[in-house]
Amino acid sequence: MPGLTLEILPGRYAVCRLAADAPAPAALLEPGPALLALVRTPDELSLVCPEQAAPSGVRAETGWAALKVLGPLDFALTGVLASLAGPLARAGVSIFAVSTFDTDYLLVREAALAAARAALESEGHSFKK
Repeated sequence: MPGLTLEILPGRYAVCRLAADAPAPAALLEPGPALLALVRTPDELSLVCPEQAAPSGVRAETGWAALKVLGPLDFALTGVLASLAGPLARAGVSIFAVSTFDTDYLLVREAALAAARAALESEGHSFKK
């Protein structure tokens, strides 16, 4: 796959786990954050949000940086996540992936951001200036 262009979103993010029957935090549904993802399954409600907006009293992993693949990406494209996840795995950088209709986002630990960028650039991907 030809090199993709990514953008590092501002701020720090949290990945939260709420009970499956928990209501979606209404305050987070207002427009504003660069990235907000809610996924409900029979087992949980997962939330990706700005760290400062993470609901209190829930299980949360904080300290994530968000990388956005500049899109929109065509649904016919194959291997987008693999072309990003592979180099990051080889560099020992764990990810949390979120896909939307238009593009993909990768969250990496903020402490691993420089290593993630270097690994992706070494595979031909670039970052928005």
